[in-house]
Amino acid sequence: MKSPVHRCRDVEHSRGQSGAGTNYLQADQRIPISKDVITSSSASAMWFIKDACGIMCAVITWLLVFYAEFVVLFVMLLPSKNLTYSIVNGTLFNTLTFLALASHLRAMCTDPGAVPKGNATKEYIESLQLKPGQVVYKCPKCCSIKPDRAHHCSVCKRCIRKMDHHCPWVNNCVGENNQKYFVLFTMYIALISLHVLFMVVFHFLNCFEDDWTKCSSFSPPATVILLILLCFEGLLFLIFTSVMFGTQVHSICTDETGIEQLKKEERRWAKKTKWMNMRAVFGHHFSILWFSPFSTPDHGKAETYQYVV
Repeated sequence: MKSPVHRCRDVEHSRGQSGAGTNYLQADQRIPISKDVITSSSASAMWFIKDACGIMCAVITWLLVFYAEFVVLFVMLLPSKNLTYSIVNGTLFNTLTFLALASHLRAMCTDPGAVPKGNATKEYIESLQLKPGQVVYKCPKCCSIKPDRAHHCSVCKRCIRKMDHHCPWVNNCVGENNQKYFVLFTMYIALISLHVLFMVVFHFLNCFEDDWTKCSSFSPPATVILLILLCFEGLLFLIFTSVMFGTQVHSICTDETGIEQLKKEERRWAKKTKWMNMRAVFGHHFSILWFSPFSTPDHGKAETYQYVV
């Protein structure tokens, strides 16, 4: 009998290219692997990608949110004569801002589903107890056994389970473990942007009917410039995050990641309903926790994962 080490093959081509010479086994021949086996050793530790571009984008994101906070509070709400209007909109805006930044932190500092690095060893492959003729694929870049639906990220330098894409704005990959937080981040930013646009329009209309010097503690020219910049920022972020939110929800409902759609990979996993796919990302029972960045979904702990063989 051949040693199990000969059943490990390098993967240097995309999963979608299954031409001659690439022999995939049938679904019933795949080896079910417990999720605990392929969970990254860094899953319980702090996860942070040291990428200069990503860090810069993340800092810019926070600075833009703080700019919106400054203009909303000091230009529009605090100078307002309507106390009820200021309290209601201030509470709503700051709540959404807090949830958006919390979601951004969770998306950035959560292991997206990295496969243990360098686990494609002879001893580990032997522990899988492969049957004759079965093979597992090894990523030549990070020397890890590649599970089904995992892709290698050149920025994170790891194979990521159910990798959708690498987002520089959260300085992380969007994968199995942090997709919920990324979706919440895009949703809350879109809501903030919509709220900001509503307040800017209301403030302009109110100032046109009243004296501009009484509308803000800043001079009229400064107030107009600050509001125009905020309006531009809000409109830009509303369009961008709304599109991202829509594509992410569509990806979750169809159970097909962005990379899988781009590469038009052959579907080799069981098809589930849209509701089951949503529960797999946000949690098994619908509740207000679906909208909380502080709630960690279980992602179906009872389920098993399969290596592509």
